[in-house]
Amino acid sequence: MAPWGDGKLLFCVLFLTCCIATSAHMPVDCCVSTGRPTIVKQSVVDYRRQVKGQGCPIDAMIFVIRHGKKLCSVTDLPGLSDVMTHVDNLKKRCKEGRYKPRRCFGVNRV
Repeated sequence: MAPWGDGKLLFCVLFLTCCIATSAHMPVDCCVSTGRPTIVKQSVVDYRRQVKGQGCPIDAMIFVIRHGKKLCSVTDLPGLSDVMTHVDNLKKRCKEGRYKPRRCFGVNRV
């Protein structure tokens, strides 16, 4: 191997190590404030729970609306379980129907 080949190999290994180490600390998409929005469950296509201390400053529920807009809500919102059940059923029906029906617009393929 050429004398400069070992240096390139070492540089590549160090570069990849740095990339992997920093990717673990990448910022995530977090809500910085919450409210009590009126949520129409027919327009929600996804949701996730944001947990304080896992890269985000507060606990919240994040609802994704059909056109990709995100709503940040408090975790004790009345009717929250109804919305989550609706979204879970919607995802199940859309997956069974191969995401063809119109009601599956905006639903991410799982």
